Amino acid sequence: MKLDEIDRKILRLLQDNGRMTNVDLSRQVGISAPPCLRRVRALEENGYIEGYHAKLNATELGFGLTVFAMVGLHSQAEADLQAFEDRVRSWPMVRECHMLNGEIDFMLKIVARDLNEFQTFLTSQLTPAPNVASVKTALTIRSAKNEPGVPFGMA
Repeated sequence: MKLDEIDRKILRLLQDNGRMTNVDLSRQVGISAPPCLRRVRALEENGYIEGYHAKLNATELGFGLTVFAMVGLHSQAEADLQAFEDRVRSWPMVRECHMLNGEIDFMLKIVARDLNEFQTFLTSQLTPAPNVASVKTALTIRSAKNEPGVPFGMA
């Protein structure tokens, strides 16, 4: 599927407001509602739209600690990388996992209620996990920007 300007506008608008009605969306992109809905469904079916989510306030919900963990593995064989990724998917506190190029194999974003909960996770699950050679952590002080999606506004 090749994206045209209308498709890109639909994606930008839905990225900004996933709760927008199809009628409002069609009005803003300048087409009628039925073809707009067909385009949205095609964008979903072709993998451009992966889902719709509410952006929650972690602090208000009692998750006041965000930690980035840099994980080094003993082995970088594909099977070992996959095994680590599978294990990470089973840990609810790990919200993001990125494999990196360089000295660090993975960067994890971990959200916890407090330092004690994070330390328990670190010492009982992450550090003793199979193939984990090292873990370096950095606790966040504050976040100045947290934008999901892609930068549609770039020239």
